[in-house]
Amino acid sequence: MRTRRATAAGKLTVVLATLGLVLAGCGGPSPRVWAASVCQALTPWRAEINKLTSSTQQQMTAQTTPAQAKENLVRLFAGAEQASETARHRVEQAGVPETDHGEEISASFRASLSKVRDAYGRARVTIEGLDTAQPGPFYDGVRAAVDTLNKEYGASALDTSKLNSPELKEAFDEVPECR
Repeated sequence: MRTRRATAAGKLTVVLATLGLVLAGCGGPSPRVWAASVCQALTPWRAEINKLTSSTQQQMTAQTTPAQAKENLVRLFAGAEQASETARHRVEQAGVPETDHGEEISASFRASLSKVRDAYGRARVTIEGLDTAQPGPFYDGVRAAVDTLNKEYGASALDTSKLNSPELKEAFDEVPECR
């Protein structure tokens, strides 16, 4: 009888230990771990967007044909669209921070990056649709596409005032990945 109870108790201990590991895995990362992951996702994205923005500005003033400008701008906006999706995916992979309103905060970061990605995608599609036969109308169309992109980009900014989490604020201020 004792052996059965000992064996049953041993199995129960293994099940409870396994359940504990599984449940521990269900919780999100700590605020520090999450902030570090998010900053690791956003740092290369910001660098890429800055590089692409600079290239776009150069392209707007360069002496190129409309066809060359169109090709370059489409490539630049496609790169920004892809970089934004990569960052969004990495933020998604970071999970949900183990803090009050963690799901809402994570979703807001992802939504902001989705809006940026979509803004670049719409700009790319608009540029792709422009006729290059007449330089004047082509460059007017490019300016309009870039103006719209800038407005959409500005509207996509993450409103951090609604995401007040002292733990995450502290984590973003302290982790080396965010400096």
